[in-house]
Amino acid sequence: MYPVSSSSTPGLATPPHESDDPVIDAFRVLRWASARFDDQLCVTASFGDATLAHLAHSALPGIEITLLDTGYLFAETEWFAEDLASRHGLNIKIVRPEPDLERNVWQSDTAACCAARKVDPLKRALEGHQAWVTGLRRSDSESRRAAPMVHDDLLRNVTKINPLAAWTEAHVAGYAAAHDLPEHPLVDRGYESLGCWPCTKPVAEGDDPRSGRWANTTKTECGLHL
Repeated sequence: MYPVSSSSTPGLATPPHESDDPVIDAFRVLRWASARFDDQLCVTASFGDATLAHLAHSALPGIEITLLDTGYLFAETEWFAEDLASRHGLNIKIVRPEPDLERNVWQSDTAACCAARKVDPLKRALEGHQAWVTGLRRSDSESRRAAPMVHDDLLRNVTKINPLAAWTEAHVAGYAAAHDLPEHPLVDRGYESLGCWPCTKPVAEGDDPRSGRWANTTKTECGLHL
């Protein structure tokens, strides 16, 4: 799932190694990525929490942070992104799906819906970029356990950078406390992993945080992270 980067690819032999401090590592890899890729670096954040957006802005002040607005985001997610931008001066760019999409595809074909409303907008967001920064964490799910901090995304022909790869829930909570970051307003209503409102449900206490995504189906990913 996560191919090992080849030393023959420029720059991939020299990203910082992971240490025993994932928070410091996240800042180091973002600064390395900025030095390596400059304006060819694309940061995307889902704004399910404030972590990646705040981290990227802190490490690289003024960096553009892309929000993929599927047209089905919770109103609370849109508000949360706007509020964080106002509080911290974030530079947010919104990328939306093509305007003529059928509205109700999610009812019959979630894969097609995700392809049109997430995967295609991401493709457009990455045009002209050589590297992509994501909020993916190994602790998210079993399918992400082996995610490296930096690797080649061969499908999209970019270097994929996951600065939060080694972060646990404790790291996220500690970072939020240290920087006085707010919680997404739906967290206290049982939503632990935020996606689109038609396919995201609250999570029962003790369940996997992503079990509310595409609940009662075998689907676990939208197609952004393969």
